[in-house]
Amino acid sequence: MAEPVVRKGMPPVRLDRDEFERRYRGRFRDPAFSSLGRELDAIISAAWDAYSHSRKAPVTRKAGPGFADPDYDIAVDWFNARDAIHQAQQRHDDGDLNLRILLINGSSRSEHTCPGEMSKSWRMLEIAEPCFREMGFDVEVLDLSRLTSEFGKQIHPCKSCVSTSMALCHWPCSCYPNYSLGQTDDWMNDIYPLWVAAHGILIITPVNWYQAPTALKAMIDRLVCADGGNPDPSSTHGKTVSEAKELELNGWPYPRHLAGRHFGLIVHGDSAGAETLRRSLSDWLSDMKLISAGNTAECDGYVGYMKPYATSHEDLDSDTAFQEEVRNAARALGAAVKLARAGRLDNPAEGLTDPAPK
Repeated sequence: MAEPVVRKGMPPVRLDRDEFERRYRGRFRDPAFSSLGRELDAIISAAWDAYSHSRKAPVTRKAGPGFADPDYDIAVDWFNARDAIHQAQQRHDDGDLNLRILLINGSSRSEHTCPGEMSKSWRMLEIAEPCFREMGFDVEVLDLSRLTSEFGKQIHPCKSCVSTSMALCHWPCSCYPNYSLGQTDDWMNDIYPLWVAAHGILIITPVNWYQAPTALKAMIDRLVCADGGNPDPSSTHGKTVSEAKELELNGWPYPRHLAGRHFGLIVHGDSAGAETLRRSLSDWLSDMKLISAGNTAECDGYVGYMKPYATSHEDLDSDTAFQEEVRNAARALGAAVKLARAGRLDNPAEGLTDPAPK
């Protein structure tokens, strides 16, 4: 097979000094900053220096033993994320510790910002959580609505390195932080260990225009590195495309970093799309080699079908059947996780090799 050509040709994105300053200074429109002109000039000058010299990772250390190139400089931020994942994996594997559930609110709606009211997804999370605690689980809550309501919470978009080469997609993601582009405060380095430590994951989400909400979709995209991602950035010397392509073509093992964990889903809507989204989420999780806890644990339905949005919470109040479906989804997931720990729920695909791992 001929060596693949690295394709180039997209329009340039480099800013000149004036445009960079205009955009950077635009972050400080509040009159409270008007007396800090000299200080802002100094900060903008330093930021321009970082940008113009592309200092993505200004603080690094040598990769060290166990890496393909021990002398390669890797970002300290990446090492911190990697260490947190390793600790989470140790917790997951320790049979003397309580089983752990990750409970995810996929809605972007929050009472603490523009909507002014909590989401129904959050209420369903509060219905599900006691079921897990009654079963003896440790529960970690991941509330993705904090992306829209809390200062400094961001999930930067996936850059699709995997489409260049699976080996270019590092586990955990090494695309962020990128200090030269101001792409910092990335929440995913805190989120990866939550998934790794969990034995069961329950996602509760609304359907937005037949799709996952923005916050949930951002997390989904950034979890691509958990499914076949490269745990050694020194093997590609960072983002060296030709090296990554060569590694993949030599036979990539596609390590499934979240395989074997069980999952459940609760997807709700008000008019259309809930079943479509539930199936899409189930397919995604199954492709990552997580295991469905069964039909009862995968719930989709409608609350206040074709009724006014203004009364949707009252519709949930009166829909006691749907509330019980939420509880049953939690109970079914909890039961699956417990049976798996006891060795009474085997994965029928255990030990099989995927002939086409992509």
